[in-house]
Amino acid sequence: MCERIRALKPVAQAALDLSSRPEAFAELEACAVNWTRTSSHKGLQLCADEESLPFGPHSFDLVTSVFGLHAVNDLPGALIQIRKILKPGGLLVAAMFGGETLRELRDSFAAAESELSGGASPRVSPFADVRDLGALLQRAGFAGPVADVERTVVRYSRFESLLRDLRELGETNVLQQRSRKFLRRDVLAAMLSHYTHAHADTDEKLRATFDVIYLTGLAPTN
Repeated sequence: MCERIRALKPVAQAALDLSSRPEAFAELEACAVNWTRTSSHKGLQLCADEESLPFGPHSFDLVTSVFGLHAVNDLPGALIQIRKILKPGGLLVAAMFGGETLRELRDSFAAAESELSGGASPRVSPFADVRDLGALLQRAGFAGPVADVERTVVRYSRFESLLRDLRELGETNVLQQRSRKFLRRDVLAAMLSHYTHAHADTDEKLRATFDVIYLTGLAPTN
């Protein structure tokens, strides 16, 4: 993201960061002179929703977001608001989970619940496709919209380690339509069995796919 920013916006005076984790912002901080942040201990700390940004038109040269936009309820509306608060020629650079992220976990839960419960409940949040996100940038009015994906496959010795990582990332199931019942032991066992047989390598390590989609767009100059 820093490389993209420096290539398109070498000197950003006023920048807004939307809920990026502190570790990510530490890398982004040098990309602008003055930052406004919707969270964290540095800069102006605000409690703000990406779907209702409290800023006037043409407020910022740069807007960044690291792993926040995939959890927004109204992503098209959020992108429109971001475009409006950017100055003409201002830059949006964001990273979000999308595509085939956690496809192994989704597949395993669906197989187990279909077998034992007669139907699958949403256990993993849906993720947007890279092509759809490129189209959303265009619909939101960005010039030169670009959406590209970087895939990482993480291998785990134990399923519990994957769950621990998801909890620490804050990426557990937050869907309103999720089941409110406790996960049955037989469903969990069937899910783990399917995961082991369908999504493990020859050394028995479990695969977990993470697709990071990068969004880049410029506010029109006219």
